[in-house]
Amino acid sequence: MRKFVFIFAIMLVFCLGAFAQDSKADVFGGYQFTSIDDSLNGNGHVAFNGWNGAVTGYLKPNFGITADISGAYGTPNEFGFDVKTRDYFYLFGPTVRTTGNERASLFGHALFGAAHASGDISGVTATDRAFDMAFGGGLDLKSTKNISIRVGQFDYLYSHFGGEKQNNFRYSAGVVFHF
Repeated sequence: MRKFVFIFAIMLVFCLGAFAQDSKADVFGGYQFTSIDDSLNGNGHVAFNGWNGAVTGYLKPNFGITADISGAYGTPNEFGFDVKTRDYFYLFGPTVRTTGNERASLFGHALFGAAHASGDISGVTATDRAFDMAFGGGLDLKSTKNISIRVGQFDYLYSHFGGEKQNNFRYSAGVVFHF
């Protein structure tokens, strides 16, 4: 986990350095709903709730680099046991956005990185790491000069835990601060 936090910190410094002259940056924080593919255990999709945070440094008015970290939490029933599960996603990649509209901005991104999952049954914990990627986008509505409301961010979230593919869905909403 420390390695992922270190990588995020490096990407954050890179993003901050990228917009140090005249470019802009967005900092997002908010709620996340994730539909986790648990079909390997016969559960289909399981609903997880959590948080999502991202920093985007814009190299050009409509092109930037995003560092996205999120956490999703749930308690699916696995083989008759309730498993307290925590999933963390560490993603980085390009983002494009529309410019020119004072009230709204659409964006899209392709993010790649890693996921870390842990599950706990009666004090016994198991963990796993996997490749992860997210493709999606969303809509930000301007509230004030420096603040927007992220009405929705919709992502196809792919994971590859235990040699098995998971096709997940992620919805995020919250506040975006513009610098």
